[in-house]
Amino acid sequence: AGYAQHGQHMVALTLFLQMQQECIMPNKITFPIVLKACASLPSLEHGIQIHTVISKMGFESDVFVGNALIDMYSKCRSVVDARQVFDNMPKRDVVTWSAMIAGYAHHGNSEEALQLFWKMQGENVKPKYGTFLSVLKACASLTVLEMGMQVHACIIRCG
Repeated sequence: AGYAQHGQHMVALTLFLQMQQECIMPNKITFPIVLKACASLPSLEHGIQIHTVISKMGFESDVFVGNALIDMYSKCRSVVDARQVFDNMPKRDVVTWSAMIAGYAHHGNSEEALQLFWKMQGENVKPKYGTFLSVLKACASLTVLEMGMQVHACIIRCG
């Protein structure tokens, strides 16, 4: 964790792989850290390998691991895989929704970002500051002033 938190992502990834070789079992705390390292490099190949380990160990249903997978896939330019993880998550929190919306907005899928934002609203999940930034970015790229005004009204309602 220390290496990943201090920008030494390749070292963190190498240590994770060494853990695997030495049969040291990762846990639901280890996976988000190493997935963040993959996202920061970015290394989709390693991220996919780690996702396979996560699946085999049964951690896909953990919301923190799922959120880290969405973030990793989005930052590694695999938004389709991020959405697949999102859709398969049995439980989602505001971070889950925000990570997927941010992934869409960052990669120019503005309509999908906005659709997901409104779906999030329909499921009574209260957006956070970062969610609104991604949604406003999507509105700006589509140049939809009316939608931006609706998002602004939502920001005021949510505080």
